[in-house]
Amino acid sequence: MTDMTANVFGWIGASALLIAYGLISAGRMTADERKYQGLNVFGCVGLIVNSTWYGAYPSAALNIIWIAIAGIAFAKIIRKRED
Repeated sequence: MTDMTANVFGWIGASALLIAYGLISAGRMTADERKYQGLNVFGCVGLIVNSTWYGAYPSAALNIIWIAIAGIAFAKIIRKRED
């Protein structure tokens, strides 16, 4: 991987998280939607790649935890819809 690739991952990840936050803040999406949790996971993956590449391990750890939270929420959403 190159610095450029790591930066692309980082910017795409940051954009996904900002889009998710903007949509939920504007009331155009709710936290119990798969799209919202999917944007969170997608964004965190990009930021984990970027943070790990640059050795920003606290940021990488934060995003790993954020993915876990989104994953749990995603599983609850799927379970709720199956009922």
